[in-house]
Amino acid sequence: MITKKFLKSKPVCKVTFKLPKNVSNGADQVFLVGDFNEWNKTATPMKGLKDGSFSTTVDLAQGQEYAFRYLIDGAEWANETEADKTASTPFPDAVNSVVIV
Repeated sequence: MITKKFLKSKPVCKVTFKLPKNVSNGADQVFLVGDFNEWNKTATPMKGLKDGSFSTTVDLAQGQEYAFRYLIDGAEWANETEADKTASTPFPDAVNSVVIV
């Protein structure tokens, strides 16, 4: 799930990414990985919530598209089912989720 909060004071959007429990499958760690952090696998950890989901909020510049994926326990990749769109990758077995702000 993605929620967007556009700021009136500057051209930034606070985007909250939430990976539900049924996708995280009891994970210990989940990271948000994408264009906004140069695809660094450990730069943006997500916080585990009491209901078993994971969440994080990042500030993204408005007027852009950002490809991203979730990395679960350092081994499994997951996409966002409610992404604004998807984008192909150089890897034949993968697509990226895309958020537009």
